Amino acid sequence: MQIPKNLAELSSEPLHASLAAASMESMNLLNNIAGNYPEAISFAAGRPYEGFFDTDQIHEYLRAFAGYLRSERHMTEQQVSRTLLQYGDTKGVITELIARNLAVDEDIHVDPRGVVVTVGFQEALFLVLRTLRADDRDALLAPAPTYVGLTGAALLTDLPVLPVPSGEHGLDLGELLRRLHAARDAGHRVRACYVTPDFANPVGVSMTVDDRHRLLEIAAAEGLLLLEDNPYGLFHRTPDRRPPTLKSLDTEGRVVYLGSFAKSGVAGARVGFAVADQPVRGGLLADELSKIKSMLTVNTSPIAQAVIGGKLIANDFSLVAANARETAVYQSNLTQVLQGLAKRFRDDAGVTWNEPDGGFFVVVTVPFMVDDAFLEQAAREHGVLFTPMHHFFGAGTESRQLRLSISTLTPERIEEGLDRLAAAVTSRLPGAGTADATAGAVS
Repeated sequence: MQIPKNLAELSSEPLHASLAAASMESMNLLNNIAGNYPEAISFAAGRPYEGFFDTDQIHEYLRAFAGYLRSERHMTEQQVSRTLLQYGDTKGVITELIARNLAVDEDIHVDPRGVVVTVGFQEALFLVLRTLRADDRDALLAPAPTYVGLTGAALLTDLPVLPVPSGEHGLDLGELLRRLHAARDAGHRVRACYVTPDFANPVGVSMTVDDRHRLLEIAAAEGLLLLEDNPYGLFHRTPDRRPPTLKSLDTEGRVVYLGSFAKSGVAGARVGFAVADQPVRGGLLADELSKIKSMLTVNTSPIAQAVIGGKLIANDFSLVAANARETAVYQSNLTQVLQGLAKRFRDDAGVTWNEPDGGFFVVVTVPFMVDDAFLEQAAREHGVLFTPMHHFFGAGTESRQLRLSISTLTPERIEEGLDRLAAAVTSRLPGAGTADATAGAVS
């Protein structure tokens, strides 16, 4: 784009410090590479499967929600129209339905007054961080590596993120305690710890049930708030054996539960929520969040909420049931990717990967640095996309890992994509270019 020469430049004026952070460019960079190579097969985006999208269902969900307003909330037609088409309550118009869904699917029992409906998960996260950040002493603990949206929201709210190493089963709880005490000794007021217990983005690992109980014990003993993010918990290989959420185990009000309907509801509706039922200032933390929301987005689109509410009603408030087909696809895709990696790389190739029990992500470790230049080379020369793991560690970090998302591709595209990935990786292995080196790829 050409910038007119007669316009005054703002470069001499300071802008918010977050805009200079490398992590704020991650999404744009990855999207630009994807845009430059539209024919590339993408293992990059953690989006829900599109094979069951049906626009007719939107109308069915709207009708179901309107029927609920008439029958259960005893609204007149004028009131129904106003609820759908007018500005709505800042906390949302489906808080009761979300509470019923959480009780059915997660054994979480919450007063609807403790729920705030948000514009996607990201707003819920921003509202909580903005509320907690009072002054320069405040800080947040989070796993390393971590979801880039958490890093970005923390930057926007001027809340430093203190990394806690992760292992095979998520947060290293011994390190969590050490980092917490070190931060306090350094004068920080640690307001909370962000955690994704199930199939965490980007690493795909899950906490054991014992570790969940231990984390809650630590939170109680240390006076620490936990911010639980659970976008992938429904998509377990054995749905009937899903581990309990931290929020369902919490008896002391230590967990703020942050949710989204992007993966389990309708992604395009952009509806998320925060369960913030902790007492504060004679009310609830949710009331404080709604004050900030009223000045940020005013309210979440009532029509978008109605679509989500209607889907909940149509499925007897169970998103586990509503996503049975999608869960089967994710399970099949995950199995195919794991088996496909095993077929394509020799035992001595220096290529390894983890094996999650569900969710969207697999992390592959290779014997060379995976930077953005390698991603672009893979896209240009081999027609395949993935996410370099360094984007989840913060600026200046090098990594020998890449993240594969298994959620959106068909079986045929997975096979072709793995062939292309194997060719890209093999081209960088020691001895590349020899007949022996190419044995790691399926032709």
